[in-house]
Amino acid sequence: MRGAVIRGATVLALVFLMAGCQIRGMHPDAGSSGDNTGDLGSSLRSPSPADVYVELGGAYLAEGKIGEALENTRKAILADPRCAGAYTLLGVVRQRLGQMEPAGKAFKKAVELAPHDPYALNALGSWLCARKRYGEADPYFRWVLKDPLYPTPWIASYNAGSCAEKRGDVVQAEKDYRAALSANPRFAPALLCMAFITFEQKRFLSSRAYLQRYAEVAPHTADSLWLGVRTEKRLGDREQMAGYATKLRVRFPDSEQARFLETLQ
Repeated sequence: MRGAVIRGATVLALVFLMAGCQIRGMHPDAGSSGDNTGDLGSSLRSPSPADVYVELGGAYLAEGKIGEALENTRKAILADPRCAGAYTLLGVVRQRLGQMEPAGKAFKKAVELAPHDPYALNALGSWLCARKRYGEADPYFRWVLKDPLYPTPWIASYNAGSCAEKRGDVVQAEKDYRAALSANPRFAPALLCMAFITFEQKRFLSSRAYLQRYAEVAPHTADSLWLGVRTEKRLGDREQMAGYATKLRVRFPDSEQARFLETLQ
């Protein structure tokens, strides 16, 4: 039982939408240049007048100010109709509003304008995953991971793992989550997913360790505390189990997970 934290939820690093209209990387359908890198990291565009609006829009979205984010996205597109970052941000805003089809159109437009942009590719892959088109989504994440200049490879690895887990491939999901943690050992979403996976695999000591690492970098949720209760129950540590249970009751007294405590013997 996961509650607010849903297994397989993809992550978009909004702060990295600040890349604006620059183009990097290589599209999955692009041809090979004969070596292992092709034109990865090449073809940077000059700064665009839309960049400031993309930056403002991303900042507003991060603060939950959807209206302001949308307004700045529109200004960005007016300032530069060929700015891929503006369409990527527009897609994120539309997705946040629950407008999935318009979001997909925006992400596809971003990739059309900037087939080398890892941010657009990652966003389109995330959208495809949300639409349960897992097989179509995966290549976009894999191609992002081939870009040596992409600054947050743990995001793409985590998103790939999320999609793999959604389609039922836990083995591949674990590989991708481990890759995310190899790139960023403090990446909370991957730590929590690994805690759940190892619990389900009855690797309770590993689940405990991942939960402890998670708690060092992120606040507990009702789901993570409930997982802690169950993990410590399996390990026979009544003191640790009681500690998790107390935190769950105090921090999330009205949660479904808190009610589950009544079922424990």
